[in-house]
Amino acid sequence: MCVGAQNPKKKGGLAKDTITLDDVTVTGKSKTQRLREGAFSVNAIDIRSVASSISSLSSLVDRTAGVKIREEGGVGSDFDLSINGMSGNSVRYFIDGVPLDTKGSGVTLASLPVNLIEHIEIYKGVVPTWLSSDALGGAVNIVTNRRKTNYLDVSYGAGSFHTQKGDLNGQYVLRNGLTIRPTVSISASKNDFMMKGVEVWDEESREYVAVDRRRFHDDYFSFLGQMEVGVRDKWWADDFFVGASFNKVEKEIQTGQIQTKVVGNAERHSKAWNIFANYQKHHFLLPNLSATLSLSHTWDHSQTVDTTYRKYNWDGGYIKSSRNEITGRARSLRHYKRPLTIGRADLVYTIVEGHLVNLSYSLNRTGNDRWDEVDKSFEPANDILEKHIIGLAYNQSLFGGRMANTVFLKDYINHLDIRQTDIPTVTGSRDVQGSDTQNDLGWGAGLRFQFMEPLAVKVSYEHSVRLPLARELLGNGTTIYANVALEPEKSENANLSLFGTWRSHDHTLSYEVSGFLRHVDNYIQPQVSEKEGMMQYVNVPAVHIKGVEGELRYDWKQRLQVVGNVTWQDARDRMEFKSDGKPSVTFNNHVPNRPWFFASAEAHYHFRNLLAKGDHLHLGMDYQWVHWFFLSWEGYGALDTKARIPGKNIFGAQATYACLFDRTVYDNYKLQKPGRTLFAKFRILLQSSNQHSF
Repeated sequence: MCVGAQNPKKKGGLAKDTITLDDVTVTGKSKTQRLREGAFSVNAIDIRSVASSISSLSSLVDRTAGVKIREEGGVGSDFDLSINGMSGNSVRYFIDGVPLDTKGSGVTLASLPVNLIEHIEIYKGVVPTWLSSDALGGAVNIVTNRRKTNYLDVSYGAGSFHTQKGDLNGQYVLRNGLTIRPTVSISASKNDFMMKGVEVWDEESREYVAVDRRRFHDDYFSFLGQMEVGVRDKWWADDFFVGASFNKVEKEIQTGQIQTKVVGNAERHSKAWNIFANYQKHHFLLPNLSATLSLSHTWDHSQTVDTTYRKYNWDGGYIKSSRNEITGRARSLRHYKRPLTIGRADLVYTIVEGHLVNLSYSLNRTGNDRWDEVDKSFEPANDILEKHIIGLAYNQSLFGGRMANTVFLKDYINHLDIRQTDIPTVTGSRDVQGSDTQNDLGWGAGLRFQFMEPLAVKVSYEHSVRLPLARELLGNGTTIYANVALEPEKSENANLSLFGTWRSHDHTLSYEVSGFLRHVDNYIQPQVSEKEGMMQYVNVPAVHIKGVEGELRYDWKQRLQVVGNVTWQDARDRMEFKSDGKPSVTFNNHVPNRPWFFASAEAHYHFRNLLAKGDHLHLGMDYQWVHWFFLSWEGYGALDTKARIPGKNIFGAQATYACLFDRTVYDNYKLQKPGRTLFAKFRILLQSSNQHSF
C-alpha cells in the first residue's frame, strides 16, 4: 500500500491535513491455499472457477498430484481412484464431512453436479480426526457452496455418444430466515463409443481377428434429487438443516471386469432414499466449545437382472448357452437391500487462543438383506456390518501461525454378523459365521513450520487401521464376489513436504515437493479372474509403498495460470515366504493393476472485456500421461506374454465465453475422453445482492 505524505497548511487556525491514497494492493490467501499450507498432506481444488466447464469432479481430481483415476468405461462406469499408491476403498469420500455413501450406492464423484461444489479437499495418507474415518490411503471431502444470498443455478449439456446432463441447484431465504435449498441432477448416455481392437470370430479365416466395434448395451441413466430446509445464525444454532434425497440409477452392463467378456442383456438398477439432519453451533453449552452433529439414514435397494442364457460377442450377435452372462451360473434376479445409518459428532474446545482439543465419534451401520426371485438355490441372508470410530486430537498454532502441529488417537471398533452361506469355496462363508467384534487403536501426528513465505516444511505420521467395506466383504451382486474372510488393513503412513510461494508484482509462483512411505499389512487388493471376468477383494500379507511427487503453479495477473505435476510411486509385495514356508513367487513384485509413474499439466488464459464490458473468454488446455503397468503379478507366467495396461496420452482443450446481461450465460466446448468428444453446456446463474429478493 502506498500513502501520500501529509501536507499540513496553517492559515490562522486549525491545520488542514490532505492525505492522498495511491493504488492499494491487498494480498490474501484463499481457502484452498490455506488448506495446502496446513499440517497434513492435502491438495485443495477450487471448483468455482471451472463451474461452467463440462468437466466432472472425477476428471478434475484426476489432474491432481499423487492422484490417479481409472475408469472402466464411459458415463456412469465404475472407477478406481488412487492416492499415493493406495486405492479403491482405502480412500473414503465425503460431502461436507459426511460420508458420500449416505446419498446411495449410485452417487459418485462423477455424478455430482459441479455447479454445487465450492472446493475439494484431498487428504493423502493421514486423515484428520474430524472426518471420523478409517481411511487408510486418504480421503476426498467435497465442500458445497453455502452462499447466504438467494440464487438459482441451472445448466444443461449435450454431447457425443448421446450424452445429456442437466443440473439445478439454488437457495431461497424467506423473511423469517427459513432457507430452502433444492438440488436436481440428471445424467443419461448411450455410451456407444468405438471399442478399438476387440476380438471377433471370423468365419473365413476360422480365427479371432481384431476389429473396431461400437458398444451396444451400455445405456446409463441417473437421477439425484435433494431438498434441504433449515435456518442459519440463530441463538440456538449457527446452521441447522434437515433434508431428504432420492437417487435412481438404471445401468445396462456391457462387460465384466475385462472387455473380452461381452454382456448383452444383463442390467443393474438401484434406488436410494435418504433423510438427514445437520447441526452446527459455536459456543455450544460452553463459551469455547463448538459442535457439529449429523444423523442420516439411507434405504438403498439394488437389483441385478441376469436371466438370459446367452454368450455375446462384439458384433452384437450371440450363441445360446447353458449359463447366465455375468457369473456363468443359473438365471438370477437378485436383490440387495443395504440400509445405512450414519451418526457423527465432532466437538472442538478452545483452551486458549491457538490451542484446541477435538473429540469425534462416528457410527456406521450397514445391513445386507439379499434374496433372489429366480434362482431358488440361492439362500437369502441378512448380514450386518457396524463400525464405531472415536478420535481425540490436540492442535496447536504457535509463533503467530508460522508453526502448527497436531497429535491424535483413534479407536476402531468393528462388529460383523455374517449369515450368508452360498459359494463357500469362493466367499469363505463356511469359515466365517455368526458375530465377531474387533478393536484396534491408531495414532499419529502432524507438524508444519514456515521459515518464510517461499519456504515451509510439513511432516505427518499415522498408524492407521482400515476396516473392510460392504462392497469388499459382501460383493456388489453383479461383478464382484463376496469375501467375508477379509482382514482389516493396517498401515504405517509417513509424509514429508517442502512448499512455498514466491510473489513479485504481477507474478505468483507456488511449489510443493513431497515424499511418502506406506507399509501396509493385509493390503486389500482387487483380484480379477480373466476366465470369468469376475472380481474379488483379497488380502496381500505385506505391501510397501514409497514415492515422490511435485507440483508447480504459476499465475500472472489472475489471467494466465499454468499448473504441472509429476508422481512416481513404487508399491511392492514384501512377503518373502508364504504361510507354508515356501518362497512367494510375487515377492518384491510391483502391485498389479496400479499406475506407478504419471504426470499432468494444464494452462488457462482469461480475456476480459473482449467484446463487451463485463464479458470474458477463457481458453484452456490440459495434458495427462500415464506409464504402462502390469495387469497381474509379474511373477506369474512369462514376462513377454504378460498382460499390460498400456500407457496413455490424453489431450484436452476448452473454450468458454461469458457475456454479462441482467444475468450470466455460459457456453462451453471441450474435447474429452472417451475418444474424440464434442460437448456443449449452457448455464444460467441468477443471483441477488439482497438476501430476501432476486
